[in-house]
Amino acid sequence: MTYLVDVLFFDMNSYFASVAQQEEPTLIGRPVGVLTTDAPGAACIAASTEAKRCGVRMGTRQAEARVLCPDIVFRPARHDVCVRYHHAIRAAAEEILPIEAAHSVDEFSCQLRGPQRELAQALEIAQQLQTNILHRVGPAMRSSVGVAPSRLLAKIAAELQKPMGINWLHPAVLPEKIGHLQLSDLPGISKGMQPRLQAAGIVTVADLYALPPKHARAIWGNVNGERFLRELRGEQVVWPRAQGHSLGHGQVLSGANATRLGARLVARRLLVKAAARLRRTGDFCAGLSLGVRMHSGARFGRKARFPSTQDSLVLLGHLDGMWQDLPWSRAGLQPVRSVSVTLVERASAAQHTADLFEGRQGPGKRTPREDLCHMIDRLNQKYGRDTIRFGELPPFHVPYTGAKIAFGRVPDPEDFHE
Repeated sequence: MTYLVDVLFFDMNSYFASVAQQEEPTLIGRPVGVLTTDAPGAACIAASTEAKRCGVRMGTRQAEARVLCPDIVFRPARHDVCVRYHHAIRAAAEEILPIEAAHSVDEFSCQLRGPQRELAQALEIAQQLQTNILHRVGPAMRSSVGVAPSRLLAKIAAELQKPMGINWLHPAVLPEKIGHLQLSDLPGISKGMQPRLQAAGIVTVADLYALPPKHARAIWGNVNGERFLRELRGEQVVWPRAQGHSLGHGQVLSGANATRLGARLVARRLLVKAAARLRRTGDFCAGLSLGVRMHSGARFGRKARFPSTQDSLVLLGHLDGMWQDLPWSRAGLQPVRSVSVTLVERASAAQHTADLFEGRQGPGKRTPREDLCHMIDRLNQKYGRDTIRFGELPPFHVPYTGAKIAFGRVPDPEDFHE
């Protein structure tokens, strides 16, 4: 019997650690832990296959990792280098098959068409893709590939065999072929969702697979439950595209940055980075949100609205006012744990409405001050980050402020030069 599949999904194995090994070939084959930052007490955000065999996982602290794996080598995360490899991997893969979507820095999906949909040919394409990435990008850049009728099933198939696995799923072999998995092994089943499923009597993958789609909608509390179950059964589902109405950055603070003064300078730095991203998209924003979390767990926040702008100086003025308005008397002298800034109410140049009292020639046109901010962006891109900066920098330097790889977002190369 010929099985037809529609999606090829691949993800890179132990991506951050593999990049470190590829950058330093002497590390290939050795246990490597990639740390959030090069500082005592830092946690691993990735571990190589060799380190995972010793029990090192994401979140393992540096000291604990040394106990589990005495030969482990640590390297700090290099987000700019990982983004560079992301684009190299994408280019190598597209020599074999066009990429439909990048879901994170190390996960991609491709649509199979025509004869490519036949299982035997799809598996051959998967092998070619793996080989080409190793050849074009480097021998440490191993990947796992899954093919299936839906993207969710293809992603699960890619997880079945690591590293360097190739696997497939089809309704004809379900749910038996994934019956050994835990519900938590399925992408999209979060810790918060598991109690809901258990309350509904769903404790195994087979139970979930047998669930009527409308019951899944009731358990999830929205239509996403039905979409998830239909994909699990191999149906092609069109998920609505997320609307990017906000843009922001956050940072956990350490050292001198955890003081009230240091946290303010970090917040300003994050806002400058967000404003530069806003200008690169050509968008405007009409709101700003500030969030502060103290080590005690207390949270403070403020919001501001204003005429749509791209002007960093305008935004920084609003941020300073919001910062002064926070209830610092309730916080005392306790350290600040994290800060975040978010630009909201974004609008494209075509959607922009000019304010009557602005020095602007019309909707979507820049003011002279916004032109100045654009010029500063170009100078920093050309001559290096902080060639021209908006005020004082935070006292404790943290690499990649506002330019870290986050779940679902791959920074632009320009983010590392602002």
